[in-house]
Amino acid sequence: MATAAASASKGRKYAQDTQPFTVLIEGNIGSGKTTFLNHFQKYENDVCLITEPVEKWRNVNGVNLLEKMYNDPKKWAMPFQSYVTLTMLQAHTELTDKKLKIIERSIYSSRFCFVENMFRNGSLELGMYNTLQEWYKFIEQSVHVQADLIIYLRTSPEVVYERMRERARSEESCVPLKYLQELHELHEDWLIHQRRPQQCKVLVLDADLNLENISSEYQRSETSIFDAISGAHQPAAVLVSPSKRSRISS
Repeated sequence: MATAAASASKGRKYAQDTQPFTVLIEGNIGSGKTTFLNHFQKYENDVCLITEPVEKWRNVNGVNLLEKMYNDPKKWAMPFQSYVTLTMLQAHTELTDKKLKIIERSIYSSRFCFVENMFRNGSLELGMYNTLQEWYKFIEQSVHVQADLIIYLRTSPEVVYERMRERARSEESCVPLKYLQELHELHEDWLIHQRRPQQCKVLVLDADLNLENISSEYQRSETSIFDAISGAHQPAAVLVSPSKRSRISS
């Protein structure tokens, strides 16, 4: 982080003016983020797709931090989230010559959803939580995190719980429905109710739909992204699929 601090001392943030139009894909566990990214594989010549670095979390020089965090969060939540912060910063600042970057999750969801939930449920002690907050403050002051559009794959906790059980990742076998409900509420607070700082525009998609029916939602997001890049028009502050309007107002 010495480079970041040096850049900040000169009035510029690290990675400033180095990134293309960047879209962040956010949502609960099992909301379909990787499937969404796969939809854009057809534009691989123009789009830099960065998936969540789960394999890195599973193998930190032979240590599966993801598994250890789920099995013993009181001990491993802090090192896990520290490493998540590092890997997400690597994704945010990775250089590309493509005109669009799409990233699965972000340092913002780590901070506002996952770290916050770990603190609330006691996995992070106050000192651990405060240490992470100081890191986030330093990053905010020193590192440019490009964010032009957030796509929120909005789901019901019960739906993603069933999906999680079906995909059967070994690390997630101990994850209860209550955990997914807590993460859902934190995503809602951040992206729907705007109780956290807003980094950019938000497009909300109905991600409860199955694979056969969600293609229209993916197409809607595709149109919004490319329209925004071309400057035809910017998406409204919150663009919500018709099937979700009643849920937001309730």
